[in-house]
Amino acid sequence: MDLAIIGVSVLWLFLFGYIIIASIDFGAGFFSAYSELANTKHVLHHIIQRYLSPLWEVTNVFLVFFFVGMVGFFPSSAYYYGTILLVPISISIILLAIRGSYYAFQTYGAKDSKAYIFLYGVAGLLIPASLSIVLTISEGGFVEIVGDNPKLLYGELFFSPLTWSIVILSVVSVLYISATFLTAYADVAEDFAAREVLRKYALAWSGPTILSAGLIIWQLRQHNYDHFTNIMNIWWVFGLSTIFFVITVYLLWKRKFFSMAFWSLIIQFGLAFFGYGVSHYPYLLYPYLTIYDGFTNDAMAQALIIAFIAGFALLVPSILLLARLFLFNRTYVKGEEKRRY
Repeated sequence: MDLAIIGVSVLWLFLFGYIIIASIDFGAGFFSAYSELANTKHVLHHIIQRYLSPLWEVTNVFLVFFFVGMVGFFPSSAYYYGTILLVPISISIILLAIRGSYYAFQTYGAKDSKAYIFLYGVAGLLIPASLSIVLTISEGGFVEIVGDNPKLLYGELFFSPLTWSIVILSVVSVLYISATFLTAYADVAEDFAAREVLRKYALAWSGPTILSAGLIIWQLRQHNYDHFTNIMNIWWVFGLSTIFFVITVYLLWKRKFFSMAFWSLIIQFGLAFFGYGVSHYPYLLYPYLTIYDGFTNDAMAQALIIAFIAGFALLVPSILLLARLFLFNRTYVKGEEKRRY
């Protein structure tokens, strides 16, 4: 396996980690804001805040690793994506700032404002929607080279059915992933009222998630037939993903093994995500940029691979330790911390 494939695989792994952790975070924030506005705060607020409090600060670490690695491994990607993503990424940064400032205000005990809580919840859905534009652009047809400079075709991007298919999937999958995790989390806390509400949310968003994923494949057939053909060549990967989707929904429906349901969901999304990445190979941007175009030199690539693997080896155990100390510590989850004198 050559260094370019290893490099893009490492980056794809970090991106997948971000998608799962950020989806839980964004969805939890939305459900928290929704419970405030719908006057159901007394049911969900405790569970959601118990999750958000220890983890919100580490969510974006995966994303930082991904962007640094993207420029490090593939310097040419900065040339193409640096200009055309100026507006979408700027929007994402503003939305991240809104969420971060909300956490800061909450930490220092500022009085809640329903308007600000609404912005916080909506931002959690708009961030993945704005970031998902990158996947749409990578399919080609939305960038042209004018005077050796890439130019984003905003009209074609905005009115493309593929764009909105991917945006819809990014939003509904955030809600589905988050609701499924929080259902398992509420089960650990033995908060059965919250668990039942969140279970209904997970089931409600499961259908739109699988339907929007199918819609994207259909739109790819119209927009990028080569990519669609590659997907069909590894159809069994997406078939396995669908099987794990059915397992997740079945366990939620039967109110059984909620933690297993969430792990089944991770496998479902992992298969679909890496299947999408393999089918997209070798392009980073159709038809201008592949993983071999402008790849960094071998010495730098080897150093980056070692650094990123070491970073991943440190980051994952740290998150698992945080989860053990807080997220899945029954005393913490139930709010029964005891003071020691």
